[in-house]
Order: sequence, then C-alpha cells, then structure tokens
Amino acid sequence: MIAIYPGSFDPITLGHLDIIQRASRLFEQVIVAVLRNPNKTPLFSVEQRLEQIRVSTRHLPNVEADSFDGLTVNYAQMRQAQVLLRGLRAVSDFEIELQMAHTNKTLSTHIETVFLATSNEYSFLSSSVVKEIARFGGSVDHLVPPHVALEIYQCYNHNSPMLNPITTETVTPRKTIPKDREA
Repeated sequence: MIAIYPGSFDPITLGHLDIIQRASRLFEQVIVAVLRNPNKTPLFSVEQRLEQIRVSTRHLPNVEADSFDGLTVNYAQMRQAQVLLRGLRAVSDFEIELQMAHTNKTLSTHIETVFLATSNEYSFLSSSVVKEIARFGGSVDHLVPPHVALEIYQCYNHNSPMLNPITTETVTPRKTIPKDREA
C-alpha cells in the first residue's frame, strides 16, 4: 500500500521525520510530497526542500520525496496511492484535518486519510515555529536535522547559536533619591 504524506515541509522538522519513520513501518511505500503553493512565500525552494527530505530520509528505503501542484487527491491517484497521511499535534489540528479528509473523500472515494498522532516531544513543533525562532537568532538545532539547521542559519545570516551563545549584560539599577531630598 502506498501512502502520500503531503505538506509544505518548509523546512522539514523532527516532528515530520517522526511521522515519516513511523509511517515507513506501516506502509510499503511513503511518498513525502512537497506541495507547490503559489500563495505562500517559502524560505526554501521546492528543490531545496526535496533535497532536505531526501538527505533526512535516506536511511528509509521505502520513502521517496516528490513535489506536486494542484489537488492532493489528483496527485495521489496519479501515483496510485491509497492513503493520504496526516500528522496531528493537537485537537485544533484534528478539526482542520477532519474537514480536509471529508472534502478529499468527496473528490475520491478510493483514497483514505490516515491520521498519526505526533509523538509528545514534537506536539508543539511546526515549520512556522522553527522559522520564527531562527529569524530572531534562536537555536533550532534541537528541532530540525543538522543539515537543515545549517541551511536555516544561512538563510537568516546567523551562525548556530550553539556555537555563538547569546550573552546578556547585567545592568546595575540606578539609585533613587529619597523624596525628602528632591529639590
């Protein structure tokens, strides 16, 4: 059985990889499909994201990376997939994903949506969170694969915060003048 795991993956996170690794044990083939969305301005090009995914999943022989545009259901039919795979982090994800699954079912009754709950340690993690942290100079080394972290730091012209820890300056409080001594 072939499963499609669609998304923007801008960038791929350890949460995405957790879902991919677990799915690779459940399905004969997992296709990580990068959606070409003209309405978004991504940090990485589609080609860069595909390469990030390929490097991150090269230890999984039944996983491949591909890209598509248009409807996910049409892409799944073209690839002869039977399953759309979606990760769930929180209840709020479920509502959106369930609506999308129902919509996809109206487009193709032959494709099922399978939800995988994210592992606890990644329940807060999204590509948007990673980009927000990196934009302000924070470390993302614990959120994405090492090669992806380096590319993110290059995009924001930062070195790894692990290599250049942030230092803070201690400010001595000003002495206040007692009220009776004010002129």
